[in-house]
Amino acid sequence: MVSENLAEKVGSNKDMTKKPGVLILTPFYEPNIGGVETHLKDLVNYLNSGSGYKVFVLTYQPITTKAKGHYFEEKGNLKVLRIPWIGFNLFHKLEPYPILEFFYITPWLLIWTFIFLLFKSREINVIHAQGFNASFIAKLLINMFRKRFIISTHAVYEMNPDSLMARMVKWTLSSADKVLTLSEASKRELVRIGLNDGGIDTYTYWIDQEIFKPISEAKIKAGWEDMFIVLFVGRFIDAKGTDILLESAKRMKGKVHFAFIGDGPLSKKIEREAGILNNVIFIGKVENRNLPLYYSAADILCVPSKYEEGFGRVILEAISCGTPVIASNKGGIPEAVDSSIGMLVEPKAEDFYKAILYLFENREELGKKKRLCRGYAVKRFGKSNAEKILSSYKN
Repeated sequence: MVSENLAEKVGSNKDMTKKPGVLILTPFYEPNIGGVETHLKDLVNYLNSGSGYKVFVLTYQPITTKAKGHYFEEKGNLKVLRIPWIGFNLFHKLEPYPILEFFYITPWLLIWTFIFLLFKSREINVIHAQGFNASFIAKLLINMFRKRFIISTHAVYEMNPDSLMARMVKWTLSSADKVLTLSEASKRELVRIGLNDGGIDTYTYWIDQEIFKPISEAKIKAGWEDMFIVLFVGRFIDAKGTDILLESAKRMKGKVHFAFIGDGPLSKKIEREAGILNNVIFIGKVENRNLPLYYSAADILCVPSKYEEGFGRVILEAISCGTPVIASNKGGIPEAVDSSIGMLVEPKAEDFYKAILYLFENREELGKKKRLCRGYAVKRFGKSNAEKILSSYKN
């Protein structure tokens, strides 16, 4: 019944406007939680507020969290279609196995994309695929429907240039009219596997500086007065390094408190540790609009990612709220953080422990970084960054 209703929505001939249309094709979208999902919400809001485009989002119902969105939404020049998920909730278990994850995510979305374009092709001028799975789908269909093809990558894939994965990525991305990478590290990787650097541009996430800004008396409002708070915001999975901060919490004992915001398969473990360690605070899921309070109330944001992180959106949000960052020197993170507003270290418990202890004991240095955060964020991560994406839609 759900699929029949969605098919009816896809087949509807009601047109929003005569504006050119862009299809945002992505396996992940809100209310799924993550930096990519938040970025895509920002992107469609930007496109829906006077960009000259009507916007379609074709995505799954969340497959990494229990949250559910409406199957169909319409707001202004935006239509969102969330297709029902037919598999079991195995995504987190398959993340270490990219090929299995690919076959888990791709086929059902491919079928729905084909159906969508059969009915809506005349309203679509640009297909903007998010990540490798969506890009592969668009690659298979682009010759049939002949649309401008834009790809955004959100990760550093850590590919061996001679691997099957590298060959698949090159074959897929080489058909795009433009590839947008989130960092220079990602661009260098794609050039190494044989893509032409002339077809690759970098773009940067942007933050709504009216939402993410310092909040006065935030420590009191958060209930953290007289506490030195190290904050983690992200998915509770091993690759994000939550164990690194838990180990630091054990060594810090009571003088530094560690707060965890997010969701994921390690939620119960972190919640158990909060019951054992009196300096660990488990918060769990927090709506994006409420995060500025916690960022503002924290003394440091820690991003202990163990993998080649694409960029680290939470970094941008935290410094916009005036909070310095200690982060892993992996992937695109060094392009987001410099020594004026943070510290880069190896993703090891000892390194994070020493960095946290240093800023805890050197409040003057911490205060200096804190004073520079807001200006750094406003200069580098404003809405003007969206113009790079918008320009890629034009021939």
